Amino acid sequence: MRQLALGITPPPQPSLDNFVPGANAELLQRVRELAAGRLAEPVLYVWGGPGSGRSHLLAALERAAPEVHVADDVHRLDEPRQIELFHAINRAREAGGRVLAAGDAPPAQLALRADLRSRLGWGLVYRLQALSDEERAAFLGAEAARRGLRVGEDVIRYLLARARRDLPSLMGILDALDRVSLERQRAVTLALVREVLQLSDE
Repeated sequence: MRQLALGITPPPQPSLDNFVPGANAELLQRVRELAAGRLAEPVLYVWGGPGSGRSHLLAALERAAPEVHVADDVHRLDEPRQIELFHAINRAREAGGRVLAAGDAPPAQLALRADLRSRLGWGLVYRLQALSDEERAAFLGAEAARRGLRVGEDVIRYLLARARRDLPSLMGILDALDRVSLERQRAVTLALVREVLQLSDE
């Protein structure tokens, strides 16, 4: 009889505590200071490619400090939202507010209004550094343990060699392994990983 997966181990909500910093420890500290109102510079801009963790950081800050003005994917903002962000930055500088914005490129390379590009460049600017293989492996091991999954080092090495390496994709694979191993009452082996990856490609 096939057992149904109950989804009893949902991924945790993004928080500053479960962000995997890697080489971004200084940036994480600046975001914590911004959340607490202790950062001298009221505007912080973060940039990085897809899967770099920028959306995690912004969602975590929104939960930790809802009063901070947060703008993700600024490279996609239409004209009215660019103007809104421009005014939010001005208010932060004039009245003691705070702004955290993120995009896929440094301010000077963004296809935005010139005045907004310059405002974003006035604040602190950080590039999110990619995690090393060792940091990704540690994340996978810790997340698997949190779910109660027994995942060997061979499985982790295989995933890092064959799957997409950004953390959201790796989390999605762990979700699938968790579900399939429960449904089939099978341990997480290389054979099961290959099946799950093949299913995800179809």
